[in-house]
Amino acid sequence: MSLLLEHYRSFEASEQHPVAPAAMTAPSAGEHLAAAPLEQLPARGESAVPVVDIMIPVYNEVHSVAASVQKLHRYLSSTLPSSFRITVVDNASTDETWTVLRYLHRTLEHVSAVRLADKGRGLALRTTWTQSDATVLAYMDVDLSTDLDAVLPLLAPLLSGHSDIAIGSRLARGARVVRGRKRDLISRCYNLILARSLHVKFTDAQCGFKAITRDAAQLLLPLVVDDGWFFDTELLVLAERSGLRIYEVPVDWIDDPDSRVELLSTAWQDLKGVRRLRASLSAQAKPLAEIGARLTARTAPPAVAGPSR
Repeated sequence: MSLLLEHYRSFEASEQHPVAPAAMTAPSAGEHLAAAPLEQLPARGESAVPVVDIMIPVYNEVHSVAASVQKLHRYLSSTLPSSFRITVVDNASTDETWTVLRYLHRTLEHVSAVRLADKGRGLALRTTWTQSDATVLAYMDVDLSTDLDAVLPLLAPLLSGHSDIAIGSRLARGARVVRGRKRDLISRCYNLILARSLHVKFTDAQCGFKAITRDAAQLLLPLVVDDGWFFDTELLVLAERSGLRIYEVPVDWIDDPDSRVELLSTAWQDLKGVRRLRASLSAQAKPLAEIGARLTARTAPPAVAGPSR
C-alpha cells in the first residue's frame, strides 16, 4: 500500500485541483440542512445531468476506497442502462483518504469527491443528496458488502415511478447473509424494537444500500434531525408515516471484518434515537401528511383534456 500511496501523492503533485465553492442557504425554522463542504471536485465527463447519483461515505478508508470505487465504476459502466455519477464523501478522515479521492477524480470520469469537516454518515448523505441534481439518489457502504447485482433491482422501482424509496434488506425472505452471530443478533433485535415501538413495516433499517427519488429527498431531509447512524432509520420512519412507497430488495451480503462501525456505541445511539423519534412523531403528523400530498401532486400524470363539446 505504501507504493500505491506514493503513486497517489506523485500524481496529485502534478495536477491542479480547483475547489468548487458550495452555496448554502440559511435553514428555515425547524429544518435541518447540509453542511458546507471543505472541498468539492465536480465529476468530469458529464454532458448532461445524470439520472442516478450514488454516494459512498468514507472515513479513513485509504486502503480500500480506490479498489471499491473502481469496481463499482466498472460495474455501472457495463451494466447500468442510465447515466450515473459516483460521489465519494470524505467524512473528516484523518489519514490520506482525500489524496486517493483526488486521484480517483482525475482518473475516472463520472466520479465526484466531497470533503467534509465533520463525521457522520447522515451528515454525508444529507449534504450530497441536498446538492445533487440527479433524479435518483442512492448510497452504499464503501466495503461493497452488498452484492452489486442488487443495484438494478434497487434502482428499477424508483426509475419506473413505482416507489419513492428502495432499501436493501438482509432480513427479508430471499436474502443471503454471511456475518457473525453478535452482529446478526443486534441487527435483528434492533429491527424488532422498531417494529414493536414505531410499528414500521420495513424489515432492515440499517443496511448500507438505499435509494430515494430526488423529489422525496427534498421533502424529507429538512425534517430528519440525526446526522449519524440513526439517519437511515429516521428517514425511513418519516417516509413511511408520510405514506411514501418503500420497496425492499433482498440482498446477498457479506460482513466486512474491517468495518469502522463501533457496534455497541452505535446501537446505544440508535436506541436513544428511537426514543426521541417516538416522542416527536405526534408533533410531526401534520408536516408528514403534507409531504405525502405534495409528493403525490408532483408525480401525478398530467390531466388529459376530454373532447370539446
